[in-house]
Amino acid sequence: MIDYLIVGSGLAGISFSETALAQHKTILVIDDDSQNSSKIAGGLYNPVILKRFSEVWHAKEQLDLMKSFYSSIETKLDSKFDFKKPILRKFFSIEEQNNWFSASDKPSLAPFLSLNLITKKYSGINSPFNYGEVLHTGFVDTASLLSSYRVYLKVNQWFLNETFDYNKLIISDGYVEYKEVQARNIIFAEGFGIRANPYFKHLPLDGTKGELFIIKAPMLGLDVIVNTNVFILPLGDGLFKVGATYNWKDKSAEPTVDGRAELIDRIQEIIDCDFEIVEHFAGIRPTVRDRRPLVGTHPQYTRVHVLNGLGTRGVMIGPEMAKALYDSIENGIPLDDEININRIKPKNYI
Repeated sequence: MIDYLIVGSGLAGISFSETALAQHKTILVIDDDSQNSSKIAGGLYNPVILKRFSEVWHAKEQLDLMKSFYSSIETKLDSKFDFKKPILRKFFSIEEQNNWFSASDKPSLAPFLSLNLITKKYSGINSPFNYGEVLHTGFVDTASLLSSYRVYLKVNQWFLNETFDYNKLIISDGYVEYKEVQARNIIFAEGFGIRANPYFKHLPLDGTKGELFIIKAPMLGLDVIVNTNVFILPLGDGLFKVGATYNWKDKSAEPTVDGRAELIDRIQEIIDCDFEIVEHFAGIRPTVRDRRPLVGTHPQYTRVHVLNGLGTRGVMIGPEMAKALYDSIENGIPLDDEININRIKPKNYI
């Protein structure tokens, strides 16, 4: 019997896998590649919501935990995934500058907002009002991380590439059984795929579609991340990842003409050089209307758990939520009411 059967190997799934393995637990991960939001994500970590100049929920705790979390994985896999890089907010007016300095006076934001204007001129961007710098930022190369971690799981025979069949899950008081596997607990970390999960499909995970580009802009001289209406992330060799759109209605994972047009317009608001669209991606983020994750244990089946709803900040919030769920299961530490699925009325559960 293993300790954990984990369904899903996106950011939520590998966050819990790594958390369990660090405590010497045995795992098996099942995934069928049906969800791609973690793979195509920008992977930025940023403790400030720049649209409103407000602090990200639990920002300090998340940043503190993720540093050691990703460092440990990098050491284990002998690869680099976490890249420290400044995020600059381009100002479009004196008023935006003033709003920045007003926000930096708030105790919750002071550790994250630099008081020094960045006046450097980057080729390809007209910036008469300069930039503000967000501190403690960077990005995780999610595509490389997920691919490398899956190889690691396969090498150790901890991974099954298949579609999970809910009809073959047998739940007992002391364990769950799936085909020939017995596990003390099962963790569903399926992202938007939760919509097909009979145990948790009625949780209010809505999902927002995001579209991104890879562009080639040889005249754009950025070595930092610029984040305004979209982020522009340098990849090297004149390539940049740009995103993302937010669409609450369209639940398909296909790029759209409207999304393409919106991204082009937003890019042209920031840069004033030519660019070529190299690739166009789309995915459905696992988002929740109240902007809090969905973490916890099924109200009827104590061996069945969920880790979902990481939203747009999965690289930051994933390790913290995985630890919270692990501590709840193994050590009886109550989950924060803000993330516990008990905040949702358990109607219509299987």
